[in-house]
Amino acid sequence: MQAIIMAAGKGSRLGKITEGKPKSFAEIKGKKLIEYNLQLLKKYGIEDIFIVTGYCCEAFEKLTENMEGVHLIYNPFYEMMNVLGSFYMGMDVLKDDFVYLHADTLCEPVIFEKLIHMASDADAVLPVDYGPCNEEAMKVKTIAGNIVQITKQIPVEEAEGEFIGMAAFRRELIPALKDRTKRLLQEKNFNEYFERAVQRLIDEENYRIKAVPTAGAFWTEIDFMEDYEKAVACIPESLTGIFER
Repeated sequence: MQAIIMAAGKGSRLGKITEGKPKSFAEIKGKKLIEYNLQLLKKYGIEDIFIVTGYCCEAFEKLTENMEGVHLIYNPFYEMMNVLGSFYMGMDVLKDDFVYLHADTLCEPVIFEKLIHMASDADAVLPVDYGPCNEEAMKVKTIAGNIVQITKQIPVEEAEGEFIGMAAFRRELIPALKDRTKRLLQEKNFNEYFERAVQRLIDEENYRIKAVPTAGAFWTEIDFMEDYEKAVACIPESLTGIFER
């Protein structure tokens, strides 16, 4: 299994915490967000890891220079495109079942373990935090446990939950996912999220995109100071403990 991490963002909304460094270099309990995700991947045996960088790419080069199995892909257009563009820059390296994740998202190992173990049950598996969502959330609707709509544009009163920004995909789906990503960019959807390509697969193909409940386990996407402060206060030992030998 491979992994591709979206890590091109600047993180300017976090102020001094990310000043002069990539967003995923913000630290919690002495470890960078990107380090938590790299360690989580390795804990579950994923050794072929690609990080799509942008802002302060040199920091990633220094961090990973002695990390076996970790490869960097630079997105020179990170300031002009959204996450879909970063995925496009890295998608050609994907040849096997893979995990997709955002470098600024943290989740408790139990969520990740469920994701990996259920990856063979569907064409794609997406963890969903069922419950009330805010306008900014990547919201979902489901039928019989399968995602039928995934977009921020779902009205909050209609959303069933929030996609947490981490997913597992089977290798058989890769050609179609690459095709939809390319087509969206050919249509000049430069500000679109990766989830738009997933929605195209749902609308145009007979793929099973399964929602997996987070079931109350800890996760957070760190976009604002309140997200960071919540993570510092609530990060569980099951996540900080992945660094223990």
